[in-house]
Amino acid sequence: MNVRRTIFRSLLAVGAMALAAPVLAQTFPDKLVTIVVPFPPGGGIDVMVRALAAELSTQWGKPVVIENKGGAGTLIGADAVARARPDGLTLLATIDQTVVSNRFLYKSLPYDPEKSFIPVTLMAEADHLLLAHPGVRANNLKELVALAKRQPGSLNFGSFGDGSQPVLVYGMLNKREGLDFVHVPYKGVAPMIAATVAGEVQLATGSPGVAGELLRGNRLKPLAIAGRRRAAQFPDVPTTAEQGFPYLRASIWYGLFAPAGTPPAIINKLNADVTAVLKNRAFTEKQATSRGLQMVASSAEEFAARIRDDVVSTEEMVRAANIKPQ
Repeated sequence: MNVRRTIFRSLLAVGAMALAAPVLAQTFPDKLVTIVVPFPPGGGIDVMVRALAAELSTQWGKPVVIENKGGAGTLIGADAVARARPDGLTLLATIDQTVVSNRFLYKSLPYDPEKSFIPVTLMAEADHLLLAHPGVRANNLKELVALAKRQPGSLNFGSFGDGSQPVLVYGMLNKREGLDFVHVPYKGVAPMIAATVAGEVQLATGSPGVAGELLRGNRLKPLAIAGRRRAAQFPDVPTTAEQGFPYLRASIWYGLFAPAGTPPAIINKLNADVTAVLKNRAFTEKQATSRGLQMVASSAEEFAARIRDDVVSTEEMVRAANIKPQ
């Protein structure tokens, strides 16, 4: 008799949860929403997410605020969201580094990149260009590799830290092609690009948004686009695959996450409302296309699959670059 009563109560509980899910989605959010950006104000992802927050505030009739928690390779901001209540009212807007490459760069993390977050949507991405100082006697990637083989150790590349895209790209080329590009680290993207323009280093990588004006002004030259497709802003620049280097891929993406344990109904609501904003043509043009980004606005499932794929490819590149976790 007690067993029957227990089963009956369990069924009632499951039924109540099923009925509550649509109501939860309809009433969300019922108070202020905070989106944590693990970078200082003014960066690329910060600008986009602030514009997104303004649109969501209007749509929801509730304030959506940005909280910048920069530092430590996104660890500080990510940890804050990992510890937040899983009610959808605290979200994380970050780049791929947080859940992909950080696991290979640090011996320990304050969060679990597999278990601490639920992917909501891959918002936007930008494939990286391989960049060279105009004085480099190579006009594409094939010519660069040939030059590096003729003159081993003569070409330097700038980076913005271990695990950054230039280290992974040129480290992979070193291993796969038997080259000897020399690494020169800088404290950020801007100093790295400035050093390449000045000729302190000969090579770097950067998104079309970061390097576009310098390329159009002939202060840098593009050797390849390390993505699946040619960049819309530079359609004459061939991809790495087109030049015979299909293993060489590099991009940066902007993603939105919720803390683990957030109810599926809220994840679905967040995905629907956020992607509706991202897919708006005017929003896409202003916040993505004009800045060298491609708007994606994926489903949560598609985003999770992308993360899994990126982990596999990034691990190979980290090993090729001989990066040791700190």
